[in-house]
Amino acid sequence: MKMITVAGPPSSGKTSVILRIAEGLGLRVGVVKFDCLTSFDKARYEDAGIPVEVGLSGKFCPDHFFVNNVEECHRWGLRNELDVLITESAGLCNRCSPHITGVPGVCVVDCLSGVHTPRKIGPMLKLADVVVVTKGDIVSQAEREVFGWSVRQVNSKARIFFINGITGQGAFMLTKTVADAPDIDALTDRRLRFTTPAAACSYCTGETRIGEYYQMGMMRKLQFSEE
Repeated sequence: MKMITVAGPPSSGKTSVILRIAEGLGLRVGVVKFDCLTSFDKARYEDAGIPVEVGLSGKFCPDHFFVNNVEECHRWGLRNELDVLITESAGLCNRCSPHITGVPGVCVVDCLSGVHTPRKIGPMLKLADVVVVTKGDIVSQAEREVFGWSVRQVNSKARIFFINGITGQGAFMLTKTVADAPDIDALTDRRLRFTTPAAACSYCTGETRIGEYYQMGMMRKLQFSEE
């Protein structure tokens, strides 16, 4: 079974891109959607006839939730005899690192988010194999080129595809890239491409009161210039 990790900021068009991939592959594709509080994408996948599972991390870090469950996701894909398993991660803090060594990683960003956005995104863009830029039909050619240049400043090795999630224009090459991906027999002992965000403090365990007296564990204080 082939496996692809797809990540990106909220509402960047990840689900639309995945639907276009599934449409163009002609294979049995399944999706596991990771999100925090709620997700409305399950219905879209079901309407397209795509097997889907949704995992909501709730109060847990989405990255930690992902790495704790991704092995089971792979087993789910094997049980369902999928040809391609795609995991979709929301990347809510832009620090997420849901890409796995040896597993093709895709980051989806949109042109409307601002030309400096690629520099604000961490490992999910910097360590991706493919960067998909969406909503390029809404901006000018010059703006698309500047945005692509900004992506290149962050990740010089990734392939960049401009895709229209509504019409599917530009999705052919991405579909071909997915079709050429290697088979993944198991995820045990594979490594994330980057460490997950670190936190082990009193607020992680349910503390809600503000004040240094209540702050314990791994903490970081802001340094003001006048100090």
